[in-house]
Amino acid sequence: MHKYLNFQEAVNASLKYAKSAYSREIISLDKALGRVLSKDLFCIKNLPSFNNSAMDGFAIKAKDAGKTLKVKITIFAGDSADVVLNESQCCKIMTGAKVPDDADTIIPIEDVDSYENDLVKIKKNVKKGVSLRLKAEEMAIGDLLFKKGEEITSSMTALLASQGIIMIEVYKKLTIAVVSTGNELKEPWQNANEEEIYNCNSYALISLLNEKGFDSCYTGLVPDNLEKSIDFVRDLKNYDVIITSGGISMGDADFVGEAFKQNGLETIFHGVNIKPGRPIMMGKMDKTFVICLPGNPLTAMVNMHLFAILVLRKIQGHNSYFHDIEKAKNIKNFRCKEGRVNIVLGTCNKGEFEVTRENKYGSGMISILNESNAMLVTNEGRSCIEAGEIVNLIRFNCSYLNEQTNIFN
Repeated sequence: MHKYLNFQEAVNASLKYAKSAYSREIISLDKALGRVLSKDLFCIKNLPSFNNSAMDGFAIKAKDAGKTLKVKITIFAGDSADVVLNESQCCKIMTGAKVPDDADTIIPIEDVDSYENDLVKIKKNVKKGVSLRLKAEEMAIGDLLFKKGEEITSSMTALLASQGIIMIEVYKKLTIAVVSTGNELKEPWQNANEEEIYNCNSYALISLLNEKGFDSCYTGLVPDNLEKSIDFVRDLKNYDVIITSGGISMGDADFVGEAFKQNGLETIFHGVNIKPGRPIMMGKMDKTFVICLPGNPLTAMVNMHLFAILVLRKIQGHNSYFHDIEKAKNIKNFRCKEGRVNIVLGTCNKGEFEVTRENKYGSGMISILNESNAMLVTNEGRSCIEAGEIVNLIRFNCSYLNEQTNIFN
């Protein structure tokens, strides 16, 4: 009897064989959103680079609190502020302007007792250093900005631009081939009779990959014929990753797995003790990582979320590729099958999880995915999840962590 890996063994095995990217390129900052840094980046310009005012107000010496001061000069953003404050003097200053070296406090205009004819009366109770942004208080030259393996976000872009960094070294994007199999499949632009079905998997997989920041290419449909499959697979060896759907179960007409083996595939595992999604296979063919998914749309997409996206993130060079688990309160009892890991679809809103269709649906269904936004992963020993339980969930649009956390319920 065929032995299937347990869920955790399959995750660990796939990530062990998924080697991080090594090809790099330099791109401009305006094209860097979503790309992965291939080296650490360090601060090269103090942030801020000079003492500056956080408010429109008056730059004073804190010891002059309670006095009436003469405004010596008004300093605007961009002015040099090459000025010395004498006894009972201050400067009027605008937000972002450079603060004179001998001033140590900024008093906002609305917080003075009076201001008239260049004379300003300062309140007695003044906190030294208020509204003064000190040179390098946020970042100093040599500080680590971002680590290798971080995905560039809009907030990171702002910080990089503040450093004058406009060219970024990143990992090259993976080349991913998406393949479908089966003589019964027709492309959506073709006519399908009652015995044929439309190829929705490729469209779903490519869309999911795009959502997760990956580019991919649909390379066509492989018929259920061993010789043709072998030839077809041979032509895909120039891709970094190949993702197939269908043709890897134990049926007599499922040739895809054998076609990969004939092309030198080293199988990592074939089959995982989960439902839905058991007939998944992963392996390496020379430098190409191979992910063979089940043919049913539901199981294919579930396995993409559970296994494939993690593998792709690691190969792409991300330093965070484990699911960020979200906790929620289960609001409805439902049963699951003991002795295997069950992947339960549902909807999570406002901290509450509700199972989809009472966990009664087939692995060939398509609309289930559209009715759900999260997955729950059970322990093999669970036969029921009770209402009121706090459960661990994987959102379809989840973020990712550097370390693995408990996924089971």
